[in-house]
Amino acid sequence: MTLLLIHLVATTAMAGLIWFVQVVHYPLFAAVGSDGFAAYEADHQRLTSYVVGPFMAVEGVSALLLAATEADAVGWPLILAGWVLLAVIHASTVLLQVPAHGQLSNGYDQRIADRLVKTNWIRTIGWSTRAVLAAVMVAAAG
Repeated sequence: MTLLLIHLVATTAMAGLIWFVQVVHYPLFAAVGSDGFAAYEADHQRLTSYVVGPFMAVEGVSALLLAATEADAVGWPLILAGWVLLAVIHASTVLLQVPAHGQLSNGYDQRIADRLVKTNWIRTIGWSTRAVLAAVMVAAAG
């Protein structure tokens, strides 16, 4: 049960963080201004990694360990659904959000910022769904 709770905390933390980024942080990029945006973007990427990195690591490792320790308690369908969602989230991060941030590192571009907000819904919905799955796993193991 401890691993399930750790997984739930890490996953719900990521869900909360991604909602903040989606609704508040990314939309405010436009207010930064062109002059200082490249430096702002560099700081954004560096500082964000300090917050999300540990949660993402704990979430990923615990998602894998659930198969070894909790499969009988929660069932393979929930574990596999969680893995699929995590794969989609990470694919979106690598293929869509990281390249957009890379382009924004050169300076603010409204078109790229809009695309970042739009494609980030993949991660927002994915982590929100994973949070529900993690809660269902805890309840199932109850």
